[in-house]
Amino acid sequence: MALAVATFGLVSGVLPARALQLSPQQADLYTSVSINPPNASEMTICYGFVCRRRALLDFTAGDKKQLTQILAAGKASAAAERAAIQKAVIWFDHRVGPMIGTNKRVARADIRTGADAGNFDCWDSTRNASSFLLVLQEWGLLKHHRVGNPRYRGNLLALQLPHNTAVIVEKESGIEWSVDMWTTKYLQAPEVMLVEKWLRED
Repeated sequence: MALAVATFGLVSGVLPARALQLSPQQADLYTSVSINPPNASEMTICYGFVCRRRALLDFTAGDKKQLTQILAAGKASAAAERAAIQKAVIWFDHRVGPMIGTNKRVARADIRTGADAGNFDCWDSTRNASSFLLVLQEWGLLKHHRVGNPRYRGNLLALQLPHNTAVIVEKESGIEWSVDMWTTKYLQAPEVMLVEKWLRED
């Protein structure tokens, strides 16, 4: 796997091999910070809070082989696939952490954490998880789910701080599940829960 740290201009100037089909809400994840969306061979990693730092991850044949094996364990059911997706996100964390310095990232990092260079805020984690899941989907590794639109919450009157997350949708039922890696630290499985429940969390 090759990982090249890139400046804003270099990443935003790269043309993807073939654009994925994105909903307007998914596309906004990338246009809002002037980066290219993922494609079958690469994705931009956002870190440093609101994608102020970014790196280009080029997927290799070896990466695809490992991820195919991880996701194969989830073919039996939607629940098994969600567990496999959690393991795949841990794989992602492990592969990029030492290279971009997020291998000591903390849960729920934001401006109060102070160490922005080595952490993901919830905007970074939402973009990264969504991009990664879109790559898995493009590779045909998701049998029971498709990548949904990111979801947002926040109600200051109810003391609920703003937050967002990547989402997967069960193909059969249409039920939405959050895939939230911001609430967990490095190499911990992302929280996967019903979006209906996620929207009520603090």
